[in-house]
Amino acid sequence: MFELKIVTSFAAAHQLKMVAVKCENLHGHNWKIEVHVAGKNLNAAGVLIDFDELKQHLSEITESLDHKFLNELNCFDDRCPPSSENIARYIAEALQAKIETPAVRVARVTAWESENACATYILNSPSPP
Repeated sequence: MFELKIVTSFAAAHQLKMVAVKCENLHGHNWKIEVHVAGKNLNAAGVLIDFDELKQHLSEITESLDHKFLNELNCFDDRCPPSSENIARYIAEALQAKIETPAVRVARVTAWESENACATYILNSPSPP
C-alpha cells in the first residue's frame, strides 16, 4: 500500500454552538489541512497519483472555504456545523468525489485549527483494487 500526503492552509471564521463558551463567539482560524491518499498500485509513470492533480483538486475545495464565514456556506448547517471534525469530513468527501482514479482513495484528512488542536476524519470507503 502506498500513501501520499499533501498539506495546505486557508483562513476562515466560524461559530460553534453548545460547546465551550468562547467558541460560541464568532472567531477565526488559520486552518492547516493534511490530506492522505492511498492505493495499492502505481500507474505507468510509477506514481499513485500526480501531486499536481491532487493539489489542484484540494485547492479548488479550500478556495471555496478561504476567507469565508463557514456557518453561511451550504456545506454546513445546524446539523453539520463547521467544527474541525466536520471540516475534515467535508474536505475528505469532496476530494474523493474529484479523484477519478478508482485505485486511489482518500485515506484521511486532518484539520488543524491551531498548533496543538486538530481533528482527523478517516474516510470509510472500500479498499482500492
